[in-house]
Amino acid sequence: MKKMLSLTLALLLSVAPVALAQELEAIQLYSQDELLALIQTNSHLKRVRADDCQLVRDIEARADIMQLPAYQFLYGDMLAYAVCVPRNVERGWDLMLQSAAQGLPEGLEQVGRYYHIGRFVQPDLDKAIVYLREASALGNLNAQLRLAQILVDGYGSPVDFEQSYRWLHHAVTADAAKHKQIQQLLAQLAQKMPAKVVANAKRPVK
Repeated sequence: MKKMLSLTLALLLSVAPVALAQELEAIQLYSQDELLALIQTNSHLKRVRADDCQLVRDIEARADIMQLPAYQFLYGDMLAYAVCVPRNVERGWDLMLQSAAQGLPEGLEQVGRYYHIGRFVQPDLDKAIVYLREASALGNLNAQLRLAQILVDGYGSPVDFEQSYRWLHHAVTADAAKHKQIQQLLAQLAQKMPAKVVANAKRPVK
């Protein structure tokens, strides 16, 4: 009996350090490329939750102290939607603006989108167009789609029609729904411009 107890105890002691090490294994902070990929697929908040909120302090430091735009975007969203931190929309919005001011395409697109739909701020189409235009120029397809829809809906300046058409005509996407949306917007934009301008917008981008 004593021999069996000793054997059981030995087995438990041999397994315990491994289990403890697994529990205490630190979650690695996201690389810049990994975080941008998470943001682009809108899975960044889900990932923070999946990591059991263990990286909050590191994320905050990179947003507030190091002022890295991708982390400003992430922490701003966390604050706005109360993910792993108490809700603080004002501070979250300020971080989103800082991210956009540093030229992060996703930050520019998000601020433009929020001005468009009036989330956290009052709707302001003029501001929305400014941010969406900047994000579009940096190749953000979501911004290009939203800006084109705003123009098709009769807002903004006709000066933007040709450039908006050009961005969408040369856009590349594997998303069937977005591809269909692009086709529809191109057809609607084309109706607002002379055929010569449309032909010019289709020329290869140098």
